[in-house]
Amino acid sequence: MGRKLDLSGLTDDEAEHVLRVVRRDMKLRKKEEDRLSDLKHELEEEGARCLLLAKQCGFNEQCCIRCCGPFSFFLKPRRVCLDCRYNVCKACCSYRQHKNGYVCVFCHKSRILVLALAEVTRGTVVEPVPVCGDDIER
Repeated sequence: MGRKLDLSGLTDDEAEHVLRVVRRDMKLRKKEEDRLSDLKHELEEEGARCLLLAKQCGFNEQCCIRCCGPFSFFLKPRRVCLDCRYNVCKACCSYRQHKNGYVCVFCHKSRILVLALAEVTRGTVVEPVPVCGDDIER
């Protein structure tokens, strides 16, 4: 940012079109920054909540650290997140075939945030980072 455009060689219509594109780009960048800020705040709150729950003696052995639902052998078995190593239920994680294990929703969102912030700092954001799927591993 901070660069000035020389629109003197363009017609009025072309210059107006360039300005509309630049305004739209600025609006999209602002929207993406707001989305990332909200995601960061959400992750900070979830992280603090999990730290508090993890300090409770045996809580994560009996209940999912994300939804606080109790584990059961057949209906709601526990799975270990590859990143945070907390026990989570099937509803709060997704299977990563290439890693042969599970990643909880929190860690998945953390990965999205890290990748998105890296793209923003490089200035290459042209569309929002995907919110789901294994395509976040680049």
